[in-house]
Amino acid sequence: MSSVFAKVLKAHQWVYENSGGWVGHRALFGNPTLLLRTVGRKTGQARTSALTYGRDGADYLVTASNGGSPRPPGWLANVKANKECEIQIGRRKVPVVARATYPDDSDYDRRFAIVDKVNKGRYRAYQKMTKRPISVVVLTPAGQSR
Repeated sequence: MSSVFAKVLKAHQWVYENSGGWVGHRALFGNPTLLLRTVGRKTGQARTSALTYGRDGADYLVTASNGGSPRPPGWLANVKANKECEIQIGRRKVPVVARATYPDDSDYDRRFAIVDKVNKGRYRAYQKMTKRPISVVVLTPAGQSR
């Protein structure tokens, strides 16, 4: 990921967090964006990532693309280590349970298409840049069975 783009993403996340969600939900290229709050698997510290998302019924879908990097984003390992996390959509905070899915999941292709459409085809382009399968993470609001 270019350093300019990384700085834009970091600034967007800062505005989203520091405005209490008043600004940021659709500020990044018009894509709907949520804040994913996890706990660092090694540090135990709170971590926040601004991610574009799609909807699949009650579920929120985010993609562990890391811009097509050969390495997945750190937040993916955090949600695998502790599935219970929180998302913020605008000003609303929702406890969720995260589940990473891959191409061997029967719903993966459908879910990937949802998030790729929201992100205007960027995820397909990112998948071509890396050999690792890009995970679609399903974020199910807590209390809803899956």
